[in-house]
Amino acid sequence: MAATGNIVSSVTAEYAFDGPTVDFGALVVDGEPVAAAQVRVPLGMLNRHGLVAGATGTGKTKTLQSMAEQVSAQGVPVFLADVKGDLSGLATAGEPADRIAGRTSAIGQTWRPTAYPVEFYALGGEGTGIPVRATITSFGPTLLAKVLELNATQESSLGLVFMFADRNGLPLLDLKDLRAVIEHLTGDQGKEALAALGGLSKQTAGVLLRGLLTLEGQGADRFFGEPAFDPADLLRTAPDGRGVISCLELPSLQDRPHMFSTFLMWLLAELFEDLPEVGDPDKPRLVFFFDEAHLLFTGASKTFLQSITQTVRLIRSKGVGVFFVTQTPKDVPADVLAQLGSRVQHALRAFTPDDAKALKATVSTFPKSCYHLEEVLTGLGIGEAVVTVLSDKGVPTPVAWTRLQCPQSLMAPSDPALVRRTVESSPLHAKYAQPVDRESAYEMLTVRVGQAAAEAAPERAPAEPRRGPRTAPRPEPDVIGQVLGSQAVRSFARSMASTLGREITRGVFGTARRRRRSSH
Repeated sequence: MAATGNIVSSVTAEYAFDGPTVDFGALVVDGEPVAAAQVRVPLGMLNRHGLVAGATGTGKTKTLQSMAEQVSAQGVPVFLADVKGDLSGLATAGEPADRIAGRTSAIGQTWRPTAYPVEFYALGGEGTGIPVRATITSFGPTLLAKVLELNATQESSLGLVFMFADRNGLPLLDLKDLRAVIEHLTGDQGKEALAALGGLSKQTAGVLLRGLLTLEGQGADRFFGEPAFDPADLLRTAPDGRGVISCLELPSLQDRPHMFSTFLMWLLAELFEDLPEVGDPDKPRLVFFFDEAHLLFTGASKTFLQSITQTVRLIRSKGVGVFFVTQTPKDVPADVLAQLGSRVQHALRAFTPDDAKALKATVSTFPKSCYHLEEVLTGLGIGEAVVTVLSDKGVPTPVAWTRLQCPQSLMAPSDPALVRRTVESSPLHAKYAQPVDRESAYEMLTVRVGQAAAEAAPERAPAEPRRGPRTAPRPEPDVIGQVLGSQAVRSFARSMASTLGREITRGVFGTARRRRRSSH
């Protein structure tokens, strides 16, 4: 390690920025913090994204909480997922204690108990928060394939089903709509349309239907539907000018990990599609903390990973900063990791050969440093991290061993009664609380097929007299052909091969433009 004086002077100079900042804490030298050497990141560089990583119990959640507080205090909205349930404490002022006073004094932090403006959400109303829902159409085939854990062939087939519904005016709002379309195509009345699709076998359709039934059994049917959540509601400020912190409850993460992580990606994709370009603003429009990020990438298809990479790369110019929160940098694909300008790395453990391999991989992702990082990363205390950020000139700062600031809000869950009052008094509660089930694919197919069957009934051959052998009845005309038009089906089949890729990948994850059409 370089001489103490060199480290202090280097950090003091390289982390001295003009303009507003988010402060991480004080440099640690020889085990003690140096209050004069503050480690921070320019507020305007948060849209260059970042990573908060570290083993369980090392303080990642408190780092996220402190960052959210400071971002909100400077008028920037925040979105975060509350995996453990304790981030609801943001809505309650912290409680003074001797240990907090001692720590904050040592690192030069001015600490005041503060409550922040928080909006509480829950997927599909599966908790106390304001219900958050999405339509099947807005979710799109690529994201839904991730939730259903489909392989590449099955994902392509799901895309065909979406295209079929889109081309034939069948809105997919909830799970029963998608199930109805698949069942219709695989039933006797949908043989011609199924043959036209070509890429959808009955076996694959069976896989899709079983996956949808499993999702329903897990309660995901409450998430898909209307009123669909408008991501613009995340971009709000409180009357006092502070950014609203949108806190999504995830009480049953272990039961549906792919559902939760993919929903977060859907939010990002919707924001990307809706927000105009702003270049590099003085401060972000929104800072988005993506907790348990490894769940997003585990088992992801190539198409899905490409879409994530594209979203992260381009959403910066929309003024949105994304911070992935996970255990090690190796949880994040290299193409995504390369776009993360700020790094807050908490302690790692090296108890097994796999741990040691992960440690070496983590060290290799940092800029050249005066530290022996393998030793430092395994020796960090709780609430300490190794930090490097992009300066206001876009240059990586020196790696700094940092003792991190304490949150000023409650470092525990808020009183449930406070959370309930906050939810019930929110203007968004009236907007999203009551589910709506308007006419969509399920109802339309039920009515149309019933009408077609009724029209076909008089055309059957009259019954033969009982004497002599009975002749076979005339086959019913193809109902799906009558309902949707056999010529349209054949035209759809001819254009399928040339337009499939373009349809599925338009926008980000092929979602938003279809959503807008189907909502009118």
